[in-house]
Amino acid sequence: MDKISFREKLGYGLGDMASSMFWKIFGMYLLFFYTKVFGISPAAAGTMFLLTRIWDAVNDPMMGLIADRTQTRWGKYRPYILWGAIPFALIGIMTFYTPSWGENARLAYAYITYTFMMMVYTVVNVPYASLLGVMSPLPKDRNTLSSYRMFFAYIGSFITFMVLQPLVDAFSSGTQGGEQISTEPQAWTAAVAVIGGLCALLFFLCFRWTKERVVAADESKNKASAGKDLKLLFSNKPWWILLASGVAALLFNSIRDGVALFYFSDYVTSTFRTAAFGWTVGTIYLLVGQASNMIGVALAAPVANKIGKKSTYLVAMILAAILSCFFFLLKPDQIILVMVFQVLISTCAGIIFPLLWSMYADIVDYQELKTGRRATGLILSSSSMSQKFGWAVGGAITGWLLAAFGYDADLAIQSQGAITGVRLMMSYLPAVGCILAILAVSFYPLSESKVTEITRQLNEKRAAHGKF
Repeated sequence: MDKISFREKLGYGLGDMASSMFWKIFGMYLLFFYTKVFGISPAAAGTMFLLTRIWDAVNDPMMGLIADRTQTRWGKYRPYILWGAIPFALIGIMTFYTPSWGENARLAYAYITYTFMMMVYTVVNVPYASLLGVMSPLPKDRNTLSSYRMFFAYIGSFITFMVLQPLVDAFSSGTQGGEQISTEPQAWTAAVAVIGGLCALLFFLCFRWTKERVVAADESKNKASAGKDLKLLFSNKPWWILLASGVAALLFNSIRDGVALFYFSDYVTSTFRTAAFGWTVGTIYLLVGQASNMIGVALAAPVANKIGKKSTYLVAMILAAILSCFFFLLKPDQIILVMVFQVLISTCAGIIFPLLWSMYADIVDYQELKTGRRATGLILSSSSMSQKFGWAVGGAITGWLLAAFGYDADLAIQSQGAITGVRLMMSYLPAVGCILAILAVSFYPLSESKVTEITRQLNEKRAAHGKF
């Protein structure tokens, strides 16, 4: 087997850099966009998030089954990255377009465009995630590739946070210098168009620079029906554990992400902007978080290779839960402390997500050894599915809680109850997600020694069948 080059690691990372640029726009800005730019209520937006994202999550295993059965000269998974690049950008632009229609018609437009956006995201991202399971059979290579993936994902997020507000403000016809990003609809459409074009280019480079290497030891057993694949998946205990943990981790992340701009616009209410780029303190908070995520990703592989993936994951989640609880105590004028806690919590979050992806790849090997069936796309799609379920529930809860706490987007000054609710959604409520993730992953049975033994046995089988 040829060695994975730096360019290939870079190319794999660029794929998630592109995905993450839009993922973070959706996670951090979409509720703000829909309520303060597009013009629908937080409760309506929350319900839409739940319905569309659950449908989107269900699509992931379907796409995994399709990708597993794809045969092209480029492989099973890489072609979808190429084919989906342009639609990904175009539908993203349409999602952030605000038609001059009545509220009900606009809500229907939001449902349609957001649903299609998430479907094309699935068409690209599920095969992309599945690449991790076929680029190398070695667990340490997968740790490294997963870290490259997440590191570049956070670079993509960092770039989005760095340029989105200046782009929106630049395309706006209004005067700049207020405490919040512009709410002119055409400015948002133009800004997302710039980012969408960059995403398409990055997907093309990912397609060109990566390679599929791993196939099942016995290819004759790798042609099972979709029903059999699903039956094997549902009987896979480690898969259920990671699914639950992934949903809980995204619940933690999506609630904090979704309410962050509200925290700064309505609780901190600082008018501070940097002289060079015009960033608000809220944007600086997001940038600090992404930089800290990258630190966490850089730590994930070396720490996991030393103490194990499960132990690393548990330590990071426990720290994130504790720090999140203390976040509630911060006062609006304690900007430095807010940023310090953002660094610490985001570093913990940066550690856990590459570990999840790498652990899913280990489950592919576990199932192949146990059953002879290597359903890479289906199993890796479940990681994406767990993210989307967590994101769906977290996004919906965020919108519903804002409404339940009495948040009114039309008010310049929110009620004390609404502000307290926003603070809870930045602290204690995300900590609940951490605790659920800790409980789930504590039952994960694949130790490092067991994974190493599985890899050894599979390599012997592949060598016997001439698959290397």
